Amino acid sequence: MALPGGESRPEHIMITKGAVEDVLDLCTHVRDRGEQVALTGQLRWQVGRIAEEHHRQGLRVLAVATRIMDEPRDTYGVADEDRLVLIGFLAFLDPPKADAAAALRGLADQGIAVKVITGDHALVAARVCADVGLTVGDVATGADLDGLPDAQLRELAARTTVFAKVTPVQKARLVRALQADGRTVGFLGDGVNDAAALRDADVGISVDTAVDIAKESADIILLEKNLTVLGDGVAQGRTTFGNTIKYLKMTASSNFGNVFSVLVASAFIPFQPMLAIHLLIQNLVYDISQLATPWDRMDPEYLRKPRNWDAKGIGRFMVTVGPISSVFDISMFLFMWNVFGADNEAHQALFQSGWFIEGLLSQTLIVHMIRTRKIPFLQSRASWPVMVMTVLAMATGLFLPFSPLAAGLGMVALPMSYFPWLIAVLLSYCALTQWVKTWYVRRFHSWL
Repeated sequence: MALPGGESRPEHIMITKGAVEDVLDLCTHVRDRGEQVALTGQLRWQVGRIAEEHHRQGLRVLAVATRIMDEPRDTYGVADEDRLVLIGFLAFLDPPKADAAAALRGLADQGIAVKVITGDHALVAARVCADVGLTVGDVATGADLDGLPDAQLRELAARTTVFAKVTPVQKARLVRALQADGRTVGFLGDGVNDAAALRDADVGISVDTAVDIAKESADIILLEKNLTVLGDGVAQGRTTFGNTIKYLKMTASSNFGNVFSVLVASAFIPFQPMLAIHLLIQNLVYDISQLATPWDRMDPEYLRKPRNWDAKGIGRFMVTVGPISSVFDISMFLFMWNVFGADNEAHQALFQSGWFIEGLLSQTLIVHMIRTRKIPFLQSRASWPVMVMTVLAMATGLFLPFSPLAAGLGMVALPMSYFPWLIAVLLSYCALTQWVKTWYVRRFHSWL
């Protein structure tokens, strides 16, 4: 800029960049082929069309505009962003990760609905989502959410997959809307704009390269740049939950049946049906065998949808399955009493030894009946740690009455004719349990 006397004053140029629509609203001129021309309606339409074409290709587009300031100043404000000259666009390609499509398919197989909430342009979001295999449908924008009542927002959030051009506040509001319908919501984000949504989500997930406030707001920070860990984490969590419920139902039903059996035996048998030391050993061996439960596998069908804690279901399971063991405990009482002559105090050790083996073997074997809604061993097999512990527990039960420890434990060796009866009782126990399982699943539509 020339001044009187031939001196020149340096130009002060303010540069503005941002979303195309927002920057265009502030522009009055455009630089076209080196010339500054007025931004007419026709030119504005052409500029918007160019940006839209880039958006459809999945490119993030920023508009860049300038203004030559009349007077230099130390600070500039929003009010100075006026009468701008559009210079051009900056286009960025940020392709999805190579594992994104596989990760999304894995989450869908687990019954997890994936929704995309982004501040990017709707066309960009739709293109990227389509590239990774998401069914986009109608895209809702931040403008669609403004002023929307909570009830309508919940309905929109439930049926919509992609939300674009949303603000940080709107992200958090969408999370709360999904939660209001009873959903458990996880939110993955790494920017400042995601902090509020990360805090409000049931599970906030970020990455180790995220900004500090995002990591501080998150519950989980991913150290691997691999989206499949999300599906792996969900599967591991559901497996842990399933094994926990499995153990609770096994223990509750087993203890309920044992107590009922002891009550029946105490009412009709003139001697102790089992010594305290027998109960302690039986419980010790069984509990040790259950240490392998956390390493058991769950059926794929169980992992396909989330499960909720159901205390009422555990009680119902206990009173339904528990008495089955008592039926066969009583059957063994009758065999020991009538077939093997263990009907008086002189032969009580034989009675107690027979029930000890049957009780421990049935209690251990029933683990495999309860751990799956399928037919055990044929349609669903336990993990090798569970199988090994089952074999060891059953071998211990069979060994003790024949071991040098038998006399000190108040046990005696059983005749070989006992074992066909034992096998018949165990097989009948498994068959009846499988029948009850089938009825239970049809009646209550659940097992574990």
